[in-house]
This record gives sequence, C-alpha cells and structure tokens, in this order.
Amino acid sequence: MNPLTYSIDDAAAGKRLDLFLKIQLPDRSRAQLQDWIKDSKVLLNGQKVKTGHLLKCGDRVTVTPVERPPLAAQAEDLPVAVLYRDEAVIAVDKPAGMVVHSGAGVHSGTLVNALLHHFGQLSSTGGEDRPGIVHRLDKLTSGVLLVARNDAAHQHLAAQFSGREVEKTYIALVEGTVPKDSGRIDKPIARDPAKRIKMTVRLDRGRTAWSEYRVLRRLAKYTLLEVTIGTGRTHQIRVHLSSIGHPVAGDRLYGAASQPDKERFFLHALRIRFTSPATRQPVTVEAPLPPELEQWLASLQ
Repeated sequence: MNPLTYSIDDAAAGKRLDLFLKIQLPDRSRAQLQDWIKDSKVLLNGQKVKTGHLLKCGDRVTVTPVERPPLAAQAEDLPVAVLYRDEAVIAVDKPAGMVVHSGAGVHSGTLVNALLHHFGQLSSTGGEDRPGIVHRLDKLTSGVLLVARNDAAHQHLAAQFSGREVEKTYIALVEGTVPKDSGRIDKPIARDPAKRIKMTVRLDRGRTAWSEYRVLRRLAKYTLLEVTIGTGRTHQIRVHLSSIGHPVAGDRLYGAASQPDKERFFLHALRIRFTSPATRQPVTVEAPLPPELEQWLASLQ
C-alpha cells in the first residue's frame, strides 16, 4: 500500500501518536498501530519515535501500512468439557484462565484450538481465527459458552443474541453487603478513554446495557449474587457491579481488593437458555460452579 501522510494542526497537537493514528485509521486496532510504530512503519518528521510521543503543531506523520495475513486457528489436543450438543450447537464449560480465541498476542491454548481438535469443522462466519464463536467469556470467567457448528446455526444464534432472546445467568461474589435483595442496573457502557483495557459507565455515551441481580447469600464482607443480563457488552457484569460500589471479588481492574491466593475473580456463567437452531426447541444448559469457587465460598462460611 502507498504511504499515508498527515500534517499535525492545532487540534491534533498534544495527542499521543498512537491515539492520533487510531482516530485517523479506525479500522485498525491500536495494537496493530503500535506495532507499526515500533517497526518503523510510522515516522515522525522522517524519524522513528515511541508510541506515546506527543505530537506538535507542524509535525508530519508518514504511515506505511502493512497488511497482516489472517491467522487461521489450528487444532490442539486440549481438554473440553461438553455440556450439550446437537447437530447445530455445542455448549461447553470454559475454565477460568482459558482465552476463547486468538488475539492480543495469544495464538495457542485457546478454546477455539481445543474445539477444532475435538469437532473439526465449525462455523466460519466469525472468521478463520474464531470459528464457531458466537459470544465470549472473559479469560478469568468460567462457565457455559455456546459454539456454532455451521454457518446457518451461527446466524440463527447471532439473531437470538441480538434480539435479546438468549437468557444468560451468572453467579458473582461481590465485595461488601448489597442492601437490596434484588435490583437492576441500567447504564450504558463505553470504553474508558483513560485506560483502554477497561470499560466504564461514567460517560454520557455508550452502548445500552442492563443487568439484574438477586441476592443468594450474605457473608461477612461479601454478597453472593445471581446476575441475569439482557445484553452482552464487554465486561458488562464487572463494570456494572463495580459502578454500584460492589466489585466482583478478586477483580482488581474494577476496584476489588487483591486476592494473592486466588488466580481468578469470582464470576461464573451458570446457565444459558436459547432455542436450538437444529430442533427449534428451547434448551437450558448449566455449568456447575468449579471446585476453586466452591472452595472460595467454603472459606468464607
């Protein structure tokens, strides 16, 4: 591709180089743009600079885009706990610590790698690096996750998710005593401009999101909740619960205290209800609370 050139005016002066490029090239990920800067594919006044370099009025930025070949996921012999399967869909119990699909430098050891080994062909709708993946769970969240076996099933499931016809229920242990027995959090979610790995509800903009909770048990310094979400935004439960002053236990990103003896935070996708694309019948799948969370609860009794 031909180089792109940008002249920095007063409006862009003072911005970080990588953030400026993200505005100019919104279809590129920030990680990719930072790689270009590190690899000298982005020059400032003809010189290599760091990703966080602050721009000045009159600067000249030259970008030589580099296209990355798509990374097709490869099969790996990794264990998968199957909770349900039919001709169209597979429901698995994802363990905490396993990434769903490749990205951000992770290309092996993912759930997708394991699924390809056990099931071979999956839906191609999501692309070569995430076959079968209709929705996701955070790396440190465990529980039930649906996988589409073919493109028709993927489209059918995606329509259910977008139409909010899929019911997703989680178990969360949160810090503090939640005063009400139940409640609803209805706050739009956007990416935090100050810390890009976080989401926030503190902006006037964002994607519509709601979460409903019900108290299951009150413990010393903690409350065990059942949480149902009608939307599936990034970090939705984590940011919503943190916004009411009750972050998920162990979730340091959203303000919870450190748990040095724990390798995860306490959030588990307990149950999912959907309509099977194969049978057109309603299906409910549950994933039992994993042993490490059972032990965590027992330690608080």
